[in-house]
Amino acid sequence: MSQYGVDYLQRLRTAVEKFEEAFNAWMSTQVESDHMSARGLFPTVWTKESQDRNEVQRLELAVAKAAGVAASAVSVTGAYIAIAGIGAIDPISNWSFMSAPKAPIAPRDIRTTTANVKGRLDAMIVDAESRTDSDLPTFAPAQFHPVVWSGASAHWTTHQYRVAVREAAEGLTVHWKERLGRNDVDDTVFWQQTLSPGAPEPGKPKLTWPGALDDKTVKSMRGGLEPLAKALNLLATGLNLTVRNVTTHTRTELSEQEAMERLAAYSYLARLLDRCEPSSADEDQPGE
Repeated sequence: MSQYGVDYLQRLRTAVEKFEEAFNAWMSTQVESDHMSARGLFPTVWTKESQDRNEVQRLELAVAKAAGVAASAVSVTGAYIAIAGIGAIDPISNWSFMSAPKAPIAPRDIRTTTANVKGRLDAMIVDAESRTDSDLPTFAPAQFHPVVWSGASAHWTTHQYRVAVREAAEGLTVHWKERLGRNDVDDTVFWQQTLSPGAPEPGKPKLTWPGALDDKTVKSMRGGLEPLAKALNLLATGLNLTVRNVTTHTRTELSEQEAMERLAAYSYLARLLDRCEPSSADEDQPGE
């Protein structure tokens, strides 16, 4: 259930609609490409010939202004998209990336995300309108770590909570495997090697809690990260076994509360990992 008020959500949806209008007006002056045509090296949009430069600039500034007003829409709804090598990205705030070399997003990504955001906001508005007064605090899963929520969000809005938790768990592992270049091991071994104590070995970078070794807090955090990550990884493995084929293993779906508790654990781990420092063995050092 949404923690946001109806008025705020409705204003946010209006802002997204205005962004969509401004974006479409600007796109009428642009040649539209995609990742296949751009081959990953070129922009996915560029200005059409014979366009008035001042008018194109005016429309571009209008998109930038509208994107600024609608900037919180993706974080509120969790409608991030995942891009290999980059991670979770907000296409509305980063729409201008399309004009850059090696553009990570294309016009289709902007349109799809905009439609997705509007749909999610509609659902959140319905929830907010039906919410009864209560003294109990409310929590929004969209405020979880972006990597965790981007994996879960598409399934969460359709109430597939088991699948949402599974995708969040796998997404967090994939995210760190890609960042550290460790696609050579399975998930359990990856976490064991990445968060284990001691110096990193060649080809096996590690994540280490920053700080002085004689600091008690640093010692505590370094000693606790490895078993915490291992335990959560085992939880993800167990969930995969019971979720991958629901009709075979169980027909019982997780409740929203149960799923939120599991996502909170992964979100907490994700934020801890963000504060860690990656370290690698110097493979080129003579005598090693």
